[in-house]
Amino acid sequence: MKALKQIGEFGMIGRIAKKIKCDKSVICGIGDDAAVISYTKDKYLLFTTDMLVEGVHFRRKEATFAQIGRKALAVNISDIAAMGGVPKYAVVSLGFPKGLSLRAVDEIMRGMYALAEEFGINIVGGDTVRAEKIVLCVSLAGEVKKGNLTLRSGARPGDLIFVTGTLGGSRRLKQFNFIPRVKEAQEIIKRFRPTALIDISDGLASDLQRITEQSRVGAIIFEESIPTSRGASLKKALYEGEDFELLFTISLDSARKFYTKDKFPITCIGKIVERKRGLALIDKEARVSSLKQKGFRHF
Repeated sequence: MKALKQIGEFGMIGRIAKKIKCDKSVICGIGDDAAVISYTKDKYLLFTTDMLVEGVHFRRKEATFAQIGRKALAVNISDIAAMGGVPKYAVVSLGFPKGLSLRAVDEIMRGMYALAEEFGINIVGGDTVRAEKIVLCVSLAGEVKKGNLTLRSGARPGDLIFVTGTLGGSRRLKQFNFIPRVKEAQEIIKRFRPTALIDISDGLASDLQRITEQSRVGAIIFEESIPTSRGASLKKALYEGEDFELLFTISLDSARKFYTKDKFPITCIGKIVERKRGLALIDKEARVSSLKQKGFRHF
């Protein structure tokens, strides 16, 4: 019998997804940053969840307890932003070792409360269990105007590829302090009407691959155009993950009409091409190589 490591994280997700059937109220289920569910006449409900496990997503010596709690909510907010939505309601499930100090619990929740207040999120419930290590699981509901919903599956050949911010070095620089790009996503949708959108959680290469797979296209990106963080290598910018910047595609017509880099800080890093051309990187010497389809994987 095969083990999880033989099919990998996304193989496991695909295996599960094949056996799940949803009714017509589910507009988009497994396969994007959040589920999309019928809601009101002009809005969809968004629903997402993320889990943080001590030793996998964080170590106590790397961050304060408040930063750990903040990150548990922030990664979910980033998923809602990547759908073009606004976060609204959260439930929080907590797994704690019985020897954990009450001060640590209070600090974890303080970090979470502060970010919830900043983004207008109501924490409305959850669960608590004993665990060998700290486990934080947040489920977040949001809403999106129907006209603003942006999936991973809309990219088309000829579209340009953009990112917000800088990439790489996030595990050292900003994984606990990043600001979810809710406002930026709203502005991008208003200005550019993106054809596909995702947040960069597992690395630029991995998350670009998700767009190309869902959209059934290929992509070319240019090494010299990738905005790397100070001190970060190209390898880290491509594969390290946890940047939580936005990766999106827009049509060439939209780019010509609206894009002015000095007024809105986004960077064009490549273009969408036909699927048969695959995923490619063009380096500074104009050499073309296949972009390695790797990034953070749990299995």
